[in-house]
Amino acid sequence: MPTYRDPGPVAFDAVMVRADTTGSSAFVEFPHDVAELFGVRGRVPVLATFDDVAYQGSLVTYGGPHLILVRQDIQAQIGKGPGDTVRVGIRLDTSERVVGLAADVQAALEEGGHLAAFRAMSYSHQREYVTWVEEARRPATRQTRIARMVGMVAEGKRLK
Repeated sequence: MPTYRDPGPVAFDAVMVRADTTGSSAFVEFPHDVAELFGVRGRVPVLATFDDVAYQGSLVTYGGPHLILVRQDIQAQIGKGPGDTVRVGIRLDTSERVVGLAADVQAALEEGGHLAAFRAMSYSHQREYVTWVEEARRPATRQTRIARMVGMVAEGKRLK
């Protein structure tokens, strides 16, 4: 477990950039030296705000500057997308990251004996599964997604 240095709140303005040409996800570049501020070179768990909309995520790097994702739902809440400037606030997140599970989802994972495997996944992978299930509009779709999730977790597969 890395030891992070807490630099306190960091705020900046950034232009959202489309993550790829096929999707609608976006990111912003962190304009500061992560190693200098946080004492590490890799992933940094952070609490962020985008125009005052809260997000729990991570600063990550793919060989270049550190980036933070601006999820689609946050873009919708702030009414902005790639190419728009957003006010970003970042601070180190020292809390334990636990994704809450609806009773039916937890029961299905427990029944299948895969709750521990699910909890062993990274926070972001757990959140992707839960979001996918919760976005189902019809009860039948929700049940199908829960069953698929249990099967995929059993196989050690990520959703995306």
